[in-house]
Amino acid sequence: MAASRIVIENCAIATVDADDTEYASGHLVVADNRIESVGAGRAPENLQNVIRRIDGTGHLLTPGLINTHHHFYQWITRGLATDHNLFNWLVALYPTWARIDEPMVRAAAQGSLAMMARGGVTTAMDHHYVYPKGSGDLSGAIIGAARDMGVRFTLARGSMDSSEKDGGLPPDFAVETLEGALAATEETVGKHHDASFDAMTQIAVAPCSPFSVTTELLREGAELARRLGVRLHTHGSETVEEEKFCHELFGMGPTDYFESTGFLGEDVWMAHCVHMNDSDIEAFARTKTGVAHCPSSNARLAAGIARVPDMLAAGVPVGLGVDGTASNESGELHTELRNALLINRLNTQHREAALNARQALRLGTHGGAQVLGRAAQIGSLEAGKLADFVLWKVDGLGHSTIADPVTAIVFGAAAPVTASFVNGKQIVENNRLLTVDEESIARDARAEAQRLARITAQA
Repeated sequence: MAASRIVIENCAIATVDADDTEYASGHLVVADNRIESVGAGRAPENLQNVIRRIDGTGHLLTPGLINTHHHFYQWITRGLATDHNLFNWLVALYPTWARIDEPMVRAAAQGSLAMMARGGVTTAMDHHYVYPKGSGDLSGAIIGAARDMGVRFTLARGSMDSSEKDGGLPPDFAVETLEGALAATEETVGKHHDASFDAMTQIAVAPCSPFSVTTELLREGAELARRLGVRLHTHGSETVEEEKFCHELFGMGPTDYFESTGFLGEDVWMAHCVHMNDSDIEAFARTKTGVAHCPSSNARLAAGIARVPDMLAAGVPVGLGVDGTASNESGELHTELRNALLINRLNTQHREAALNARQALRLGTHGGAQVLGRAAQIGSLEAGKLADFVLWKVDGLGHSTIADPVTAIVFGAAAPVTASFVNGKQIVENNRLLTVDEESIARDARAEAQRLARITAQA
């Protein structure tokens, strides 16, 4: 059967390919779910089976944004513990989070995904690690929400097995056993992971953090992931308190501790990595371990400024993350392009040379694809890659006087999304989701947030 084609013309294009190729006015041709061609000027003449043509005048076309770290369930606990550092914030919220159930998680996932998708995210990721007993099929609820939304998705199946009685932070009733966590993770991989080129759902193995999991879970989790051929994810070097915690318990810093458990490598990415010294960065570069940079969350929790320019210079793969919306209430990734650039310029070492607009866009697209292990399929606009892309309106009130369109979407206000496509299918039109009802999602999420608050108060 002949491929169905979609043609987009007359728009500025930032391909984010290896050469940062850009076109002041160019075209993109999609054949089914793949990019067939991208280039300057109008599309080739005499294309067959063109089912749609889009005039992109006044727009910038980019790869879809890729989120590399999130906690969807936190959508229903936003606005709490707003003046806490990480450890105090966790202690304050764990008793609430430990009472989530399947309807709550489904509603929270829908809210988190909707907010990202209508803002240009085409590949989402969720690190879910709270699995209370009797709470239902939480992983299935999250994966189902992503499927209904139409976004490409990685579920990092998290776990915790070290509670307060073991010297960890979570309450005792919020954790799994070592054996239970490993078995449930393997079951999730077997049921849901798709290793194909155009996979819409993938699974990673993701013990939560050094202060909520045992050394055995980290080590055996790494062995499990490599046996199953999937990626590894966790939190690392987020705060000075975490570094102190690792030195006191393990006699070494977080990076050395992770390496001792097999948790560094080109199949691993870590969230935050704020407090990294030169040897830590060298270890990440040497092993090609990736980083999910979450600037808004790091600022919200006063964690510090990650050394992103130094990581990039060393060759560390770096992408962007929203992080959970209990520490980044906006829940949007396109704002992280701007925040990554601005916050890294506060670093006194690099200042205005820390990041520029195109580096910020690369973090949110190609960098994210690298971190998720999918740079061959997504993250840039190139022939043969999957058709995940966004058309940003840059001729309106918020952007019309910024001549350079990439500068406009990074330095300017959050640009309107005229169209967003995933796997060749449109999921957003004129800032509205096409696959789900936003008002219903908002109502359901509010109801589940109120139910969780009542259950927590009664407990």
